[in-house]
Amino acid sequence: MQIKCIKTLVLCACLCVLSACTIKPWVKPYERENLADPIMSFESHPTSTRYINHVYEAREAGRGAEGSAGGGCGCN
Repeated sequence: MQIKCIKTLVLCACLCVLSACTIKPWVKPYERENLADPIMSFESHPTSTRYINHVYEAREAGRGAEGSAGGGCGCN
């Protein structure tokens, strides 16, 4: 009797886990408008943020962490 109960509980747990694996589109087409809003961006001024990151990389020799291009002398 106990083994049957344990098997039933394991089966129910497996079904619950597998039901979370359904394939659904993450972002629906009508929700993309909200995600493309400028308020959803990481930085408010992307140009100035890129410039500050470039200056930081040139001075601290931390090139490549932020993804900006240029030489180590700060001239690019």
